[in-house]
Amino acid sequence: MATNNVGHKIVLTSDRTLMSEYNGGIFLGFSACVPHGLLPDSIYFSLFCPSVPINKDGSAKFAPCGLRKIEAALLNMGYKREDIIVAHPDKLEKVVGSNTKILCISENDPLGMGPATTTFRQLFNGEAYMTIKLKEILNNSAVQKYKPKIVIGGAGAWQLENSEVRKTLGIDCVVIGEGESVIGPLFKRAFDGESLPEVVQGQIVETPDIPLIADVTIDGIVEIARGCGRGCAFCVPTLQRFRCVPVENILKEVDVNLKAGKRPLLHAEDVLRYKANGFEVNTSAVKELFSKVYSQSREHNHPPGASAIALSHFALSSVVSAPDLIRDLSDIIELAKGDEWFSGQCGIETGSPKLIGNLMAGKAKPFEPEEWPRVVEDAFRILNENNWVPLSTLIIGLPGEENEDVQLTIDLVNKLEKYKSLLVPLFMVEEGGLKGKASSFSIDSISSKQSELFLKCWMHNLEWSETLLKEYNVTRGAKGYGLRLFFSYGVKETKKIIKTCEQEYGYNLPAMIKDAKAGKFAFTSMPLRLMYKVLKPRKNR
Repeated sequence: MATNNVGHKIVLTSDRTLMSEYNGGIFLGFSACVPHGLLPDSIYFSLFCPSVPINKDGSAKFAPCGLRKIEAALLNMGYKREDIIVAHPDKLEKVVGSNTKILCISENDPLGMGPATTTFRQLFNGEAYMTIKLKEILNNSAVQKYKPKIVIGGAGAWQLENSEVRKTLGIDCVVIGEGESVIGPLFKRAFDGESLPEVVQGQIVETPDIPLIADVTIDGIVEIARGCGRGCAFCVPTLQRFRCVPVENILKEVDVNLKAGKRPLLHAEDVLRYKANGFEVNTSAVKELFSKVYSQSREHNHPPGASAIALSHFALSSVVSAPDLIRDLSDIIELAKGDEWFSGQCGIETGSPKLIGNLMAGKAKPFEPEEWPRVVEDAFRILNENNWVPLSTLIIGLPGEENEDVQLTIDLVNKLEKYKSLLVPLFMVEEGGLKGKASSFSIDSISSKQSELFLKCWMHNLEWSETLLKEYNVTRGAKGYGLRLFFSYGVKETKKIIKTCEQEYGYNLPAMIKDAKAGKFAFTSMPLRLMYKVLKPRKNR
């Protein structure tokens, strides 16, 4: 590191797991939730999580949408372009220097406390990749030498409210919630050499004040709405007020990404509720949005079909309440003419009407909690009929969950077997409206019935994996050969493990894990053991 490095006054960055497009497969981002050590870093960061391109000045060519919004807000406030850099975390020595006042970091899961990370950590042990990579930023030699004020925000900032945690990590300030309207006075205090408040609660940014990105986002993500308003007790976004971005602003951000060759990915907690009247889907507004974005994408020579547009999340209740909308959207994006399926994330969470009514009645709206299992199955049918593949989450260990509730969810999973889809079971985490009111679920307390549900979900995924691997664009051709090889081994071995847990352990998952740790049960076949022996990371890595 050069001793005379001047650096930028404001450095915006995120950990290395967020500076990747996962080979074009946004859902492969779930691999960042898997604990460090299952694969050598060299394999993980090349095969699953390759870096975005880095510019000569150390900036990231593409960056997370949240960082781009903060960057845009700062520029709108009059901060100079040359004073701000959205830096790649591997190039901090180049951009942090004597002039650097603020290092602002965006994090999704800084302590590995999110539902997906918690689930995988309890199964496999080990520290989360995101936690390791955040610590690398905080302990970077340039950061330690020049000691800028460290501000952390993003979806996972809530994990850093504890003062002892912040002190241990060396974090000056945490911004929880939307940051665009609070960073101005916050950054001014840092520039004036004043101390920063340890925790800042972000404020709702009204739609006209949501800044437009000035540069390219990872995966071409464009925010079309904020908040949710469905009120699920375990979730943070559902507690935020729902607001939609005007079409003209969305198209401006789409254009920023298209000029860099990025397919637009529309992001909201429920894309199908764009400009909705409460929970009543506004079909004309959604179709107008898709039509305009798709036309703009095609003008930039993106091929027809799903490859010209993507989305992040949708609600199953929205699908069923407007059953013709999925067909119309598929027609608009010429999905039938392409050779890809369309996908997005959605939440099932449980098959129990009781738990839906007690904890997330808004998830079913405009339907009643008692109708939820039917809504889920109808949604899967509608989606599959139009070549949409839902990636759905379920939550194990919800407050008040009993064996009868778990059995209802198992019954629902069994009905979903015939639909092309993925089901991701997660352990309940104390966050959102449940914070301080419930305890996070631990695998030590998982029942045989809950284990059965957990493993049935993964068997569902494995049964569909061969079809999805053949069809998924990320795993096609020579580029995807390594991924296909890895998953082929993984599918076969995981099926054996599930069968063993069912037949030899009676779904006693903790007992099987205990035996595996004691060496009484081998998780891997000889080919995989040999591969692991060859590729096993060194202990000092």
